[in-house]
Amino acid sequence: MLTFHKLDDVPRDFGPALLSVGNFDGVHRAHRHVLDEIVRRAKAVNAVSVAVTFEPHPARILRPDHNLKLLTPLPEKLRLLEATGIDAVLLLPFSRDLSLMTPHQFAHEILKKRLHAREVHEGYNFRFGHKAAGNIDLLRELGKEKEMGFEVHDYPEMRLRGEHVSSSHIRKLLSEGRVSRARHLLARPFSILSTAGRGRGYGSKYTVPTINLARYEELVPKDGVYITRTRVGNECFDSVTNVGNRPTFGADSFAIETHLLNFHPLELAAETEVELHFLDRLRDEIRFPSVEALKEQIGRDVRKAQKYLRRLGRAGADSNRQ
Repeated sequence: MLTFHKLDDVPRDFGPALLSVGNFDGVHRAHRHVLDEIVRRAKAVNAVSVAVTFEPHPARILRPDHNLKLLTPLPEKLRLLEATGIDAVLLLPFSRDLSLMTPHQFAHEILKKRLHAREVHEGYNFRFGHKAAGNIDLLRELGKEKEMGFEVHDYPEMRLRGEHVSSSHIRKLLSEGRVSRARHLLARPFSILSTAGRGRGYGSKYTVPTINLARYEELVPKDGVYITRTRVGNECFDSVTNVGNRPTFGADSFAIETHLLNFHPLELAAETEVELHFLDRLRDEIRFPSVEALKEQIGRDVRKAQKYLRRLGRAGADSNRQ
């Protein structure tokens, strides 16, 4: 996959292109549906398939007080976009100048003049240009103009079991701890990628050995205890993960710590990658009357997680046989 970090990186003879413009945070099912269609059609007409996105997310510039947390930081978003088979990604640096472009300027200068768009594929609620003045109907009108000459393909709202498939709704689900529902809309478990961090030693001293994640700035699920799968470097483990402030130990200190169920001694360096995949929620984080009571609860959490993971493994095996 080609990655262009600014408009000037795009070769002058690039295209013709079939493309979609969006934030693509999460690269969820609805995003994948559009991108899969672009990839398929581009191959059929000997064109290039392109995802046009923004860095940073426009909300971080236009509404900095909202403190938006991303489902997928840029490196993860690029990895997921590449997995779709898309030919190229254009990362438009979101700036004041870009935000002031009219819908016509955006369509002419970026979509047609630089990317030589033949088709533009967007969701039903697509907005573009200064103050989001452009919508899918205006984009279609612009595409019909002589100097533009691109077709517009729009996609209706995607709903699964009555839920709208969107980045904002998935963020809401995660803020409520509903990682299983988020997994369904993402078409994969929600995950966070960080490195091994240093904890306060409570796990190994009082309860069970744990791996702590280094500070993570983007979206994490609601505080609580989760069934997870954890990749440590090149090894994968079933796991139970606590997200929260560990109130049983007194002073609050937020941490993400994971108990590996099939644990064996690991050599952890500061740069060791740790990736957590959240499968389901076990319970809220609560203050226990004693460390012993916490340890007993962890035992119950582990047994529930093991039962869930065995059931999940059987379901996966049955699916593979079909």
